[in-house]
Amino acid sequence: MSRVFFANELEGVATFWRIHRRDGVTLGFTSHDRDLWFDGVLHRAAPGMLPSALRRTADFSPDSAEVQGPLSHDSIAAEDLAAGRFDQARVEIGAVDWETLDRATLYNGTIGRVAQDGGRFAADLRSAKAALEEDFVPRTSPTCRAEFCGPGCTLSAARFTHEASVEAVDLEAGLVRFSAPSWHLMGGGRVRWIDGPHAGQTMQVLAASAQGLALDRPIGSAVASGMRAALREGCDKRLTTCAGRFANAINFQGEPYLPGNDLLARYPVAP
Repeated sequence: MSRVFFANELEGVATFWRIHRRDGVTLGFTSHDRDLWFDGVLHRAAPGMLPSALRRTADFSPDSAEVQGPLSHDSIAAEDLAAGRFDQARVEIGAVDWETLDRATLYNGTIGRVAQDGGRFAADLRSAKAALEEDFVPRTSPTCRAEFCGPGCTLSAARFTHEASVEAVDLEAGLVRFSAPSWHLMGGGRVRWIDGPHAGQTMQVLAASAQGLALDRPIGSAVASGMRAALREGCDKRLTTCAGRFANAINFQGEPYLPGNDLLARYPVAP
């Protein structure tokens, strides 16, 4: 809906913001004193949760915004923030007329750094224009620069993703053993939880052994045998692996035989 806000002296205008987490959960909030339903999302009244002033620019410099509030709302828990459930979540902030539900989105971005101070939190937001600061020029490297099963790699993610269940958990060592696939295929892979306290979260595999997988995030004590997860195999990004294991050397995105900088310093040595 198109609407010119604050054209009249008295208007029933409230702020709304939506958080689209990467695990598929969408949360809506409003500064109004009652819950509002629009765009298929229930925006819950969140007293004390207020976005700061929005800064929008006409050039390519990123817009800026910040959201602050108490950790008292059921949807924003300290445990979820610490577990990374809100990392890189997409955020929309706008204005809504709480009588007619006319609304306008004023800001789009993603959640960057989240800080906690006592019982409150503050989240820095990165606007969509921040993507313009990224350097997309490839650099030479002996290993593959493409993401495994991503653009440039061309391999099918479904082919190397397996649904498995937890067989054993070693909380002291930080290891989880799954029913499949073989552990030597999981180095550098990822685990996306289907059941349990980490449902919807994706964790990277730091190390793999016969004892289990070491993940990049702490494992909750509630993780137990039988809980399901989708395991994506990993790749060490070497040409020999790409050719021998995946038969995908034609799409290798690296320069394994490119001479290094030490070539300039070499000189002949008498036999």
